Amino acid sequence: MTRTVDTTQELAAFLRARRERLDPQDFDLPARRRTRRTPGLRREEVAELAGVSTDYIVRLEQARGLRPSADVVEALSRALRLTPDERAYLFNLAQQRPRAADEHTTTAAPQLVALVTDLSPLPAMVMNHRCDILAWNDEMARLLLDFDALPPSQRNSMWLCLMHPKMREFYVDRERALREGVAHLRAAWAAHPEDRALTDLIAEFIARDEDFARFWAERDINVNGRGRKVVRHPDVGVITLHFEVLVPVQDPDQRLLVYRPEDDESRSALRRLTAR
Repeated sequence: MTRTVDTTQELAAFLRARRERLDPQDFDLPARRRTRRTPGLRREEVAELAGVSTDYIVRLEQARGLRPSADVVEALSRALRLTPDERAYLFNLAQQRPRAADEHTTTAAPQLVALVTDLSPLPAMVMNHRCDILAWNDEMARLLLDFDALPPSQRNSMWLCLMHPKMREFYVDRERALREGVAHLRAAWAAHPEDRALTDLIAEFIARDEDFARFWAERDINVNGRGRKVVRHPDVGVITLHFEVLVPVQDPDQRLLVYRPEDDESRSALRRLTAR
């Protein structure tokens, strides 16, 4: 029984298996006179589709110690017509990280929008890695702000914390909330170096807010998936909340944030707020 993964051997076996399952008739390849004696595409055909040499494919499939680059893994994924899950598997075997797409999530998946609604009366919302707020339920809007009244460019949790006048006194420990947000953004910035919108957003924050600039320079990193926040709501007073951040498998660029009241007083305050 295999107890550990030999990535070189598994990479070779996976490439062979995916090559052999392909139907040559699905590809616009030059006609071959000789009869095919093995299923799927030939190695030279995969090499042609991926833009690499046949010898390179042979050495990969024979597990001869090659470690393909991210560009080669991407080319092989296209040539072999891998599904998104298979593509991710191939990148993991090659110990490479795929290049992120130029376009990033700006709308929430419909299933997540429905889930956010179903989570009522708990405040919930969906964000992307930039902290853009993509979907929310009524309870979250009553707890924070009326997001519908904001232009899309301002529907960003860090922008609101820094720039919106109603949010400056919202967190009882504002410095801690700001530090955590900056540490999260720095991690997202490193994970998405090609995301120009995120880079521009961070540059705006540095230029406009001294606290953000100071915390950014400290280079703290913290991707906080759960924790506790104490907020001061103008209508119902102090509310202590636990938060949980969940990342959907099918939409890994989106984050589902759910708040739960910590104690009876907070639960009562949240009820009064949502009943308004």
